[in-house]
Amino acid sequence: MSRYTMTVTRTASRHSALDAIIGYDRPLQTLFLQPLPDADGEDLELWLGTGFREFETLSKLRAAAVARGFDFLPLASGVLHNLLDEHAFEARHAVSDTIIEDLLNGMSFR
Repeated sequence: MSRYTMTVTRTASRHSALDAIIGYDRPLQTLFLQPLPDADGEDLELWLGTGFREFETLSKLRAAAVARGFDFLPLASGVLHNLLDEHAFEARHAVSDTIIEDLLNGMSFR
């Protein structure tokens, strides 16, 4: 399982949280975005990618985050490349179609 620290932004307020984690879970074969504490630091506001093959592309993970009022783009190019490399190496299915889908859907690099 990979884990990369990143910034997640609330789309409504543009408030950034620097302690978000994105990664790839090999047993679940899914990309994930780990929990962000709420304002009180007790409850979890966001936790995506807990089901088997729930998010097989970054585009689908981002769409789910945006639907919940968060965004994580632009993603540092090193993190993006590491996630795609790990997914390609670890996934049981071909990843080429998902890479193309991400590129066509406008994944941006920093």
